[in-house]
Amino acid sequence: MNRRKFLGAAAAAAVPALVTGCGGGGSTDDGKGGGGGGGAVPGTPGVIRIVSSLPRTGSAKGQTNTIVNGIQMAIEDYGGKIGDFKIEYSDWDDATAASGSWDGPTEKANAQKAVADPDVMAYIGPYNSNAAKVSMPELNEAGLLQVSPAVTWPGLTKKIKGVAPDEPEKYRPAKKKNFCRVCTTDDLQGPLAADFAAEVLKAKRVYILNDKELYGEGLAKLFRQRCEELKLEVVGDEGINTTSIEFGGLMTKIKGLNPDLVYFGGTTQSKGGQVAKDMVGAGLTCPILAPDGCYEQAFIDSAGAANLNGRAYVSIVGLDPSQLTGKGAEFVKRYNEKYKTAPEAFALYGYECAKVVLEAIKKVNKKDREAILKEVLATKNFTAGAVGGAEGWGFDNNGDTTLRQVTISVVENGKFVPKKTVTK
Repeated sequence: MNRRKFLGAAAAAAVPALVTGCGGGGSTDDGKGGGGGGGAVPGTPGVIRIVSSLPRTGSAKGQTNTIVNGIQMAIEDYGGKIGDFKIEYSDWDDATAASGSWDGPTEKANAQKAVADPDVMAYIGPYNSNAAKVSMPELNEAGLLQVSPAVTWPGLTKKIKGVAPDEPEKYRPAKKKNFCRVCTTDDLQGPLAADFAAEVLKAKRVYILNDKELYGEGLAKLFRQRCEELKLEVVGDEGINTTSIEFGGLMTKIKGLNPDLVYFGGTTQSKGGQVAKDMVGAGLTCPILAPDGCYEQAFIDSAGAANLNGRAYVSIVGLDPSQLTGKGAEFVKRYNEKYKTAPEAFALYGYECAKVVLEAIKKVNKKDREAILKEVLATKNFTAGAVGGAEGWGFDNNGDTTLRQVTISVVENGKFVPKKTVTK
């Protein structure tokens, strides 16, 4: 993946020395013009800015378009103004044209830019777990709230079997928590995918592939752990070279092992669609099962619907938009009416991220990073958004959502059709 180091260096050079005081701890006396940094950097009086950092270039753009739309819809719910403050929103790209996906130096530059702007009170993103590894330490040191709609690697927030020994501490250099997420984590998604493979697909022999990235490789490991517990035979387990144009030779090799299922830990951007397409090309007739990084129209388009219909299963951390009821169904209806198209799966979580931030701003009514962060982390029984039903949801002590759901859908007629949902 492209790594343009000069971007990060340029961003670092652009960060003024004053931002060392932007970690919170107060605002101006009236609470209306402070920068959340002890008053050292006042910022723009009467303005609070929310920024998002998502891959807005490349094949993830279809999914992130709907996340951004969800954020904007949440801000519109308040008429763009909360209490004493006008709410401004900045939509930032963490991808590059050269890579076609998220880029480490760009994500780091976005985090540094957010820290340096005293008007920024919340950072929504990123979309990729590996990108979170880059921005989390930057934002943690500054005490700036970070809420993700989509990153699912458990090691970002907690210790479980399979995460690195220094996770999550290495993402919290200030030894405080400032990161939370409204989607559940892969320690649920990976094992439940294995359960689905055994119970629904009746698989006995599985071949596991991953994209060698934190998210994909981590999911593949969690999937394998559960397969071993279920006594499913793993006939192969390897990482792919995501710079390859096609995987025909690999699929021919896998075909010779006659698996009942291929599990792919990765995303559309790391060649999930190409893997599925090449399975068909090699005459490999077993199903493919992939995680939420492929739960987007771009995955179907890249593989070709004819290659996926009835044989591609994809999990999502939450519910498919078609399953939503109550406020969730209302959100989908409003989205359809406004944008004349159905939302992708993560649109709802973009909306939810913004709603939990905006409700915290409403309660605090101060331009104070520390106060807003504290309010968001204390979220319990949250019903102002579109998920969680009448009882709502909250953040646990790790900053993870208490709403733990996974849905697995099959592709039929070029669309995702839910087959099974598990709530824990």
